[in-house]
Amino acid sequence: MNTTKTVALMAALTALIVLVGNVAGGRVGMMYAFVIAVVMNFGSYWFSDKIVLSMYGAKPIGEADAPELYRTVNRLTREAGIPMPKLYSIPTDTPNAFATGRNPSHAAVAVTEGILRSLKPDELEGVIAHELSHVKNRDILIGTIAATMAGVIMMVASMARWAAMFGGMRSDDDDRGGLPGIIGLLFAMIVAPIAALGIQMWISRTREYEADHSGALISGRPLSLANALIKLENDATAVPMQASQATAHMFIVNPLTAQSFAGLFRTHPPTAERVAKLRAFAESRGVTTGY
Repeated sequence: MNTTKTVALMAALTALIVLVGNVAGGRVGMMYAFVIAVVMNFGSYWFSDKIVLSMYGAKPIGEADAPELYRTVNRLTREAGIPMPKLYSIPTDTPNAFATGRNPSHAAVAVTEGILRSLKPDELEGVIAHELSHVKNRDILIGTIAATMAGVIMMVASMARWAAMFGGMRSDDDDRGGLPGIIGLLFAMIVAPIAALGIQMWISRTREYEADHSGALISGRPLSLANALIKLENDATAVPMQASQATAHMFIVNPLTAQSFAGLFRTHPPTAERVAKLRAFAESRGVTTGY
């Protein structure tokens, strides 16, 4: 179901690009914007692991550094059918974790020092399984494509604003006597970028639900992951983490506690809803304990 939603949302972004291009006119300009967005976003995708790990001062973890963690990740990767990722530790007391990398063969899982201290072994296993699901499901690629599409819409909207200021853009619909030019430009400049950002965030939330579900299948411990999410949410408030808004979506729970955004623009689903879904899944499988 979540995969179907993701496909539908990507199709909506594609349709929005076509609509904005048609309304705002300047299809050649739209193609230039598309090429620029692709280069920028896929450049980021290709080097995302190095960029984000460096941002948070992550240090490599070997088997000798954290043997129990290493064994857990090794076992779960075999369950998931993917290669062993590189492991990193982030020097912060706030419990959290994220996965990055352009594909399963070039993946990394980073955990904070706080999460290694605060979670029980079964809860940490649930978190790791969630992150490995992101790797297996190629969510970094999906997120990059969504960002590329949204970026194209933002660029075309910016072009429309400048064209409107200097009167240099006319839409094909305007020439045909269709949608009035001023309404079309207002749509391209205001409504479309907001809609694109909302769809992008919706895709992010959909992939989090999917990673919860897939992670529960890999570990066989949906209640352990549910318990971990509750702890991580509480700790994110009690022990705030210095994080970037641009990378907050990568963590298993949003490290930025001041979430005053409208629900449309949340990068993560509400933790209560994630926990409820995991508990329902556990009940359907007859799982009554985290172990």
